Amino acid sequence: MCGIAGYCGKGNETILESMNISLKHRGPDDAGLKVFQKTDSSIGIAQRRLSIVDLSPAGHQPMTNETEDVWIVFNGEIYNHHELREELKNKHTFIGKSDTEVIVHLYEEIGEEVFSRLEGMFAIALYDVKKDLLFLARDRMGKKPLYWSLQEGTLLFGSELKALMVHPSFVREVDLVSVNKYFQYEYVPTPHTIFKNTWKLEPATTLVWNGKTARKSTFWKPTFLPKSTSFEKAKGDLDKALTKAVASRLEADVPLGIFLSGGIDSSAVAYYATKTSKQKVKTFSIGFKEKSFDESTYARQVAEHLGTEHHEEILSVEDCLKLIPEIGEYLDEPVADSSIIPTYLLSRFTREHVTVALGGDGGDELFCGYDTFLAQRFASVYERVPAFLRKLVAKSARMLPTSHSNMSLDFKLKKSTKDFEGNPNYRNQRWLGAYGEEDRRKLFNQEVWEAVGHKNVYEDIDGYLREADSRDTFDRLGLVYERMYMMDQVLVKVDRASMMHALEVRAPFLDTHVVDLANHMPSHFKLRRTERKYILKKLLEGKLPRGIIYRKKKGFGIPVGAWMKGEMRPLLEEHLGKDSLNTIGIFNTEYVGKLLADHVEGRCDNRKQLWTLLVFVLWWKRWIV
Repeated sequence: MCGIAGYCGKGNETILESMNISLKHRGPDDAGLKVFQKTDSSIGIAQRRLSIVDLSPAGHQPMTNETEDVWIVFNGEIYNHHELREELKNKHTFIGKSDTEVIVHLYEEIGEEVFSRLEGMFAIALYDVKKDLLFLARDRMGKKPLYWSLQEGTLLFGSELKALMVHPSFVREVDLVSVNKYFQYEYVPTPHTIFKNTWKLEPATTLVWNGKTARKSTFWKPTFLPKSTSFEKAKGDLDKALTKAVASRLEADVPLGIFLSGGIDSSAVAYYATKTSKQKVKTFSIGFKEKSFDESTYARQVAEHLGTEHHEEILSVEDCLKLIPEIGEYLDEPVADSSIIPTYLLSRFTREHVTVALGGDGGDELFCGYDTFLAQRFASVYERVPAFLRKLVAKSARMLPTSHSNMSLDFKLKKSTKDFEGNPNYRNQRWLGAYGEEDRRKLFNQEVWEAVGHKNVYEDIDGYLREADSRDTFDRLGLVYERMYMMDQVLVKVDRASMMHALEVRAPFLDTHVVDLANHMPSHFKLRRTERKYILKKLLEGKLPRGIIYRKKKGFGIPVGAWMKGEMRPLLEEHLGKDSLNTIGIFNTEYVGKLLADHVEGRCDNRKQLWTLLVFVLWWKRWIV
């Protein structure tokens, strides 16, 4: 729920109000702000509210304590707030039943340690008037976004970059190092952002600002050791953890539903919701006319099996195409995940009926659900093949005819063989990314490449692997997925798409206890030979139709590759043409022209490269030009 924003340094109530208005889409129900005037500066905190728990005026923010010396603005939900309230009720007076009020009073008791006691998703700004300290904190899995920036001694923060950009001190200076990373990862990895002197606060991190310097501390990290030893016990523990995680996320004083794709993750959430909910569960899905991308029949099958009140919308090409030019409006930092379009449409459709939705995000990362986990297993064998034979296989794969079906065989073979060689720590990212090193060398003009080409684009992966407490290949891969692809691409996509419609999305799989259980399982509990999500599938046997549990995985995407050769072609030619790119001054227009020509003429499948570039150009034209 909600959006937060603020500053410490230069500013006033008018500026703060403008920052808050920029986040109106995140919280249309209420707004509040507070400015603390100091001798030569001020501190401002603001919030836009999407009312979920305690719809009364008692839930208004900024919120304070009895003595008005602790103030807070908060985005998210705390799922253990009832237990925490019980600890505090004899020491503090509560005027409402919101989780926000619990955070304020718990801070009075234990100070900065408060954030480590919170179970849920959150981005928090808390100001201690007596100590003159501003605290920023983000949840363990990075579910809720929190940006911060230092601009000439003024600290700015907000749920989205657009709130920071409103402040007159903010300088929109694009960081070319981050641009280079974007074209490798298809997002800018935390803690970096697309702008200089601006960062994403790391997950499970508290930042303390004393007016001059920032101090950061981490209150939780994913661990993978020790390993559980009993499969049956692990399966039973997972059943209990998912039951509790889903039940706690069904609390709301507004209508609530479930995103249901018909895949195993969302179907599991729907099952546990029907198991624990006191009311008939509402489920929501969208479908596509293009059968390669459509899962609506599976969603209907699960809904019928579970007896949910199911709502469905079938999309046309036109429904998606007309949204693509608007991407820059709701992505104030580029993220090249084309599934943001169907996620946006699903969120819009769902919001017509409910205010909160539960989704299945996190299941693939925690239980080895992606094709790349299986590819990593095959890679250990393929590495033993002589290099000259691997080159021959890669050359043969490139000669396969191009298909635009979702995750087609030719696409996977071409990608896996092309990006196999090199440091194995980065192999998975080479598979996932749109532009490898040689591709980026061609994409950027010479001046830009000379400025960024020598930088280690994989430094963030190196950092996470140094922190890993396990040497197991799949543990280390899972850690990188959790801290990069999931947090900086999947969760950002869902947050932006849903909050554009003031829809809160909760993710039971990212409950701390579920995450800990999954991470401490041996990898063979999750990937058994070629069966991904093995323990989750075994857990769901007898609970869901077997055909749903063991069906082939589909991605939640759109047929962007095919559209680029037809309906999208004019849009690509407009924005990726020489005149358009020359206004940006970063790219080699001849190389981009070849990428486009090779794709539309069927010589290569360049959908990822073209989409990644298109998103960047649309973002640039909205926020930089």
